[in-house]
Amino acid sequence: MTKTVKEHLIKSLAAGQFVSGQLLGEQLGISRTAIAKHIKVLTDIGLDIYSVTGKGYKLAQPLYLLDKEKIISLLAIEASKQTERSVDMPIVEVHSLIDSTNDYLMRRLPNQLSPGQVCLAEYQSAGRGRRGRQWISPFGSQIYLSMYWYLEQGLSAAMGLSLVTALAVSDAVKAHSNVQVQLKWPNDIYLDGVKLAGILIDLEGQALEPSHSVIGIGLNLHMPEAAGKLIEQKWTDLQSHSQVKIDRNALSAQLISCLRQRLNQYQQTGLAPMLDEWHALDAFLNKRVKLITGERTTHGICRGVNNQGALLLEVNGQIKPVYGGEVSLRMDE
Repeated sequence: MTKTVKEHLIKSLAAGQFVSGQLLGEQLGISRTAIAKHIKVLTDIGLDIYSVTGKGYKLAQPLYLLDKEKIISLLAIEASKQTERSVDMPIVEVHSLIDSTNDYLMRRLPNQLSPGQVCLAEYQSAGRGRRGRQWISPFGSQIYLSMYWYLEQGLSAAMGLSLVTALAVSDAVKAHSNVQVQLKWPNDIYLDGVKLAGILIDLEGQALEPSHSVIGIGLNLHMPEAAGKLIEQKWTDLQSHSQVKIDRNALSAQLISCLRQRLNQYQQTGLAPMLDEWHALDAFLNKRVKLITGERTTHGICRGVNNQGALLLEVNGQIKPVYGGEVSLRMDE
């Protein structure tokens, strides 16, 4: 019931007009005091709501909410352009409030999901980044998207997933806003040298048996000032760099379409045919870097990635592949 109340309040306030607390209470069958408590919770998750005696509650700025039907119709238009083969439409779910889009799909593995199924959310209460970090997820201003993908060849095929996903994010952002991003191994998207988006891959299965993956994307679109102060590293958002107004529904559909195309390409041909594209966008290619693994730091030169998705790190003239895991790659100042 509590979640339903909050979703009703969000939809009532989204247009940016005053809404009477008494009217909201009558619609929901609860007291005005209860309405006030729910409004307080919404302000705590990042919504800028103020109240005026005699007028009611109002959002400082209108909300442009994710619209499942709009996203699906835009996906159908994208699919119609791919005339070389028939394209199955994915199942798309849109949630107002969720713990984590990745966790939501992982809990439904494998029987409740179909390949390419997508979960989008307006807000995550427990959004996750790499290495257990929190992903700051203010309401209604970014994209939090997760997709289920079946790995026929087992977990060995998962090595390149984050690179393929990063290329898909680049494709979608370029198509929607004409902004060119840079990529950082293993799973970050940069814009002017600062983080714009992150990728989180969750896996379940065995190395050589058919397995399951959930691919999560967090993309900063229009970061509220208060939420931005909570982020521990340098960040940017897409709207700050785009001359066109970002349409969250259109960009979400573009992301889903581009990701499915890249994953199908990867399934058929592997990573090798995409390496030139990756290297053209690699933010650290041929630059001095440091690789941090726990307490250990290795200094070297980034020489790109190989067709397994490993980082090629040159140390003392020798190039060695570095596979993913609990590692952090940074510029060596």
